[in-house]
Amino acid sequence: MAKVTNILSIVLKVAVVLTLLTGNLLSLAVAYIVFAPDDLPKPFYLSYSYPGQARNDGAPIASEAPTLALPTPTPHILPGQGVMIDTGAKIINLADPTGRRYIRINVVLEFRPEALPETQSTKAKGESQPTDPNQSLKDDINQKLPLINDVIITLISTKTFDMLYTAEGKEQLRQDIMNGINTRIPEHQVIAVYFSEFVVE
Repeated sequence: MAKVTNILSIVLKVAVVLTLLTGNLLSLAVAYIVFAPDDLPKPFYLSYSYPGQARNDGAPIASEAPTLALPTPTPHILPGQGVMIDTGAKIINLADPTGRRYIRINVVLEFRPEALPETQSTKAKGESQPTDPNQSLKDDINQKLPLINDVIITLISTKTFDMLYTAEGKEQLRQDIMNGINTRIPEHQVIAVYFSEFVVE
């Protein structure tokens, strides 16, 4: 029995040594093939193909992965370059415990245009003026004015006098109106909110 145990331990040690040697030799071979310069003799050479690269025979290599188009950067819109929509004057009761406070406000919204206005050169006599590229946007927003007014009235009616009379309160109201309308009408983006009238009584 002792002989069999000795033989098994020797066989096991030889197997472990052979496995380690084989693994080390294989690692060295892979490292040699990958990292050694291509002018040295190798059992085979690695070749890399990139999309649009030509093969050795001159034919282009077909790209297996589809190329993704990069998104076009959205142009920076300066204040006043957007589409202005006047929502009209409103008188709204504020969330006041006495119920006697109200606000008279006129909100003008500036939406991101579908096309930026181009600088117009001096037109020669007889040339027709170009049509407004944002007319369909204006028409669509005007059809949604009841929804926009509902957002504005509902939002302002939750505010108190103390929340609105400071400059910070007015700026917060601008942000709240912008976020509320952009949430309800995600297909059109409000980029600025202007108050052409703001009287709290």
